[in-house]
Amino acid sequence: MTTSTSLAPAALFSHGRRALITGASGGIGESFARLLAARGMDLVLVARSEDKLRALAAELSQAHGIRAEVLATDLSRPGAPRELHAACEARGLPVDLLINNAGFGSHGPFEANSFEREHEQVMLNVTALVDLTHLFLPAMLSRGAGGVLNVASIAGYQPVPYMAVYAATKAFVLSFTEALWGETRERGVRVLALCPGPVETGFFDAVGSRDVAVGPMATPEQVAALGLRALEQGRASVVPGWRNRFQSALPRFLPRTLIVQVAAKMMKPRAPVTPVLAPSASPARR
Repeated sequence: MTTSTSLAPAALFSHGRRALITGASGGIGESFARLLAARGMDLVLVARSEDKLRALAAELSQAHGIRAEVLATDLSRPGAPRELHAACEARGLPVDLLINNAGFGSHGPFEANSFEREHEQVMLNVTALVDLTHLFLPAMLSRGAGGVLNVASIAGYQPVPYMAVYAATKAFVLSFTEALWGETRERGVRVLALCPGPVETGFFDAVGSRDVAVGPMATPEQVAALGLRALEQGRASVVPGWRNRFQSALPRFLPRTLIVQVAAKMMKPRAPVTPVLAPSASPARR
């Protein structure tokens, strides 16, 4: 049995290997693509925005001499993860590093957010992430090498009123990923939950408010670089920034009800919110 301590991370995530990145058309996902292309890794770029993906793929291929494939799809759609995996199989694209980055959030009283929006949030943030991991992980385990990096959030460390579904999905991602780390750490595969705080991306535009960005924002490049470094170190999870690490630790020392009450005061919308009764359009993604 190959142990994680015997692996050479530089060999795993370097020239000739391939990474599949969801939500790769911007933000943290795009930063992962740029960093890995600079290492010589081939890429499979996944998001809904095909034009953005093709422009990024062409740029990185020309700059670094790598092969960048584009697979445009909406991963919140039932069956999309299986179709994505089948497309990789059909094109002969084995995946050495899976980065589940796609996700979005919503802000406001739970009853005021549309049924469709909250359902789509769970499908993308949770279901698609689990499905993709389940589809791509077995081949990594059979090779005794590979990595899975799931983008969670510091919101996963506590309940967050007015972002109830988003925080709950990220709590799932954090728990699921750390458990998977425990299962795979001695089988040659590295698994990491990356839990950033506020990041300067289009995420808050999709949420509809920047009031939910508490504290200074990191850049996508900083977060992606830290995530790759922590994955190479074999860590189970990582929280970028000392303020975020302090915030994520508070629920272990204070009553959860107090944490929730404080969060409710901080996250409550400043303007009255009218419940949404009609179906809403799909929001932008990270």
